[in-house]
Amino acid sequence: MWDKLKEVEQRYEELGRELSSPEVVSDRVRFRKSSKEHKDLQELVATYRAYNKAKEEFEGSKEIVAAAKDPELVEMAKEEVRLLERELGGLTERLTLLLLPKDPNDDKNVILEIRAGTGGDEASIFAGDLFRMYTRYVQPRGWKMEILSISDGPAGGVKEVIALVTGQGAFSRLKYERGVHRVQRVPETEQMGRIHTSTATVAVLPEAEDVEIDIQEKDLRIDVYRAGGPGGQSVNTTDSAVRMTHLPTGIVVAMQDEKSQHKNRDKALRVLKARLLEHKQSEQDKQRQDERRSQVGSGERAEKIRTYNYPQSRLTDHRIGLSLYNLQTVIDGDLDAVIDPLITHYQAEALKDGTSLGPKTGQ
Repeated sequence: MWDKLKEVEQRYEELGRELSSPEVVSDRVRFRKSSKEHKDLQELVATYRAYNKAKEEFEGSKEIVAAAKDPELVEMAKEEVRLLERELGGLTERLTLLLLPKDPNDDKNVILEIRAGTGGDEASIFAGDLFRMYTRYVQPRGWKMEILSISDGPAGGVKEVIALVTGQGAFSRLKYERGVHRVQRVPETEQMGRIHTSTATVAVLPEAEDVEIDIQEKDLRIDVYRAGGPGGQSVNTTDSAVRMTHLPTGIVVAMQDEKSQHKNRDKALRVLKARLLEHKQSEQDKQRQDERRSQVGSGERAEKIRTYNYPQSRLTDHRIGLSLYNLQTVIDGDLDAVIDPLITHYQAEALKDGTSLGPKTGQ
């Protein structure tokens, strides 16, 4: 590990020199690539240097303990040794974690897709609750959420919503939300007070960069049609809606929320690129196969990552057996109370088997 860390520090210093080189500065592609690598190594190198400094102080304090004649000075040095030993242990654990393979998507923006599952109108209402939960989670973090497409439920909530979440590290935290979410509560429409179980599915896709996904015009079929539903005079009287089909894969994206056909086309293309990136990554990893299907399953009640039980004010994450009894606080956007334990769990798993951080497919 230590030889690897020395190599990383050398690479970090080399990149620093590159970034001040006129040759690299004038090459936008190379400068961007080197800047990203330099930034990615920054925390690891800073932690390694902190370890080396603590190690040096630790050795110095041990020498004082061995050589000093003054009992008071020896006792002070012994206490320093104990503190530095604890600090070195924590830094070693942190370095081990930082050396693990990183999820290459962690720093990307997110295409968030929420759909009502089983449960009729109540499923749509629950999907709307989840969307509000994520909206409230995003805002205080300084991230931005843009609705790309939304279809309202007949009794409230949403049948489907697709949104773009932009912000540093958005995927690194929201990726733990993908899967089937189950709610247990008495619907407002229920006269007998019976508890109903409904589901909603959440897909979290990393937004693709242009360099990752190159879509050829010949591979696209674009159909335009008149948008339906509410949305104003222009939406319903002009061919502003867009259906985009990627012919090689059969992936279809439809957008009709904007009055402008051009804007609907741009939104559809962004979602299509994210789905194609996910498709590409799934093909590269045979164990993952179809990522979207593994994330959301079929929406059946038995397939779940999390249960929201309103009568008991309990939230249970079934992947790690976590139960919290502050359900409303989580629904109001305090998702860190769930995501932080998930990260800790998967970090421990990664330390054991050396895999990259994050839930495995289907978890």
